[in-house]
Amino acid sequence: MDKNVMIEIENLTKKYDDVIAVDHLNLDIYEGEIFGLLGPNGAGKTTTILILLGLTEPTAGNATINGYNTTKEPIHVKKIVGYLPDNVGFYEDMTARENLRFTGRLNNLNEKEIESRIDSLLERVKLVDVGDRKVATYSRGMKQRLGIADTLMKNPKVIILDEPTIGLDPAGINEMLELIEELAREDNRTVLISSHQLYQIQKICDRVGIFVNGKLLAEGPIHTLGEKVFEDQPLTLELNVEPIDDKLVSLIQSISEDVNISIDDHEKIFIKSNNDIRTPLLRILSDNDYSVLFLKQRGRDLDDIYSRYFAGEE
Repeated sequence: MDKNVMIEIENLTKKYDDVIAVDHLNLDIYEGEIFGLLGPNGAGKTTTILILLGLTEPTAGNATINGYNTTKEPIHVKKIVGYLPDNVGFYEDMTARENLRFTGRLNNLNEKEIESRIDSLLERVKLVDVGDRKVATYSRGMKQRLGIADTLMKNPKVIILDEPTIGLDPAGINEMLELIEELAREDNRTVLISSHQLYQIQKICDRVGIFVNGKLLAEGPIHTLGEKVFEDQPLTLELNVEPIDDKLVSLIQSISEDVNISIDDHEKIFIKSNNDIRTPLLRILSDNDYSVLFLKQRGRDLDDIYSRYFAGEE
């Protein structure tokens, strides 16, 4: 059965004078999927969200949500999309119930439906006991959970979250991630998360896209990203074996013509190659009675992606 495309982005471009904020972005996001648009601050993530929400027009290209063009049909889009900004705002001198009631009325819900949804949503985000407290007394984590309830008041098909875990403590982060996951797994809603918190967000995403300088460098499940992002760069293997003798180097070089080998003062061996040679390497070492003490591949794993694009933002 084919997946239903909920968000379709085609050649999307946004320029501000000489600055290209979004550069020919092409992306499909499916119904019931959690997609993480991940990149450092200033990468163009927020601009992309503004276009999807119909709050700014693209310079070129187009985007649709559930078939509605976000530029030409923004009213239809707003009816089916819920949005939680990075700095969620409420009327702090009002209670959580009063804020949700206000949102319900803005969305033309009848009073009976409003009260029913308020009760169920406060229970879902674990704020029932504090629903009648003023929001000014809430912690950031409580406000974020109330923000999820607020976006759900109009029962949207799509939820867009901008940095949903920023500023939360570890317990708050886990609560937020569990709640986000429920929205897709239990409700079959499409969730788009914009974030620079790679290590946090990747836990729940079906797919992620690395977005840098307005360009989508790679997208896919987290375990495939390294190969796509660093496909033109060699892999480096760190190896420690016993014994280290004259035959060892020639054996390793026999695996592939592009292998480059160096040995440091601590007898750690560094092997550079364009392909993953771990399997034939282990086989040839075992067949020749070498003992592998340490083996690690560097160059295309999550740590390398994080160090290259995200570490400076933490």
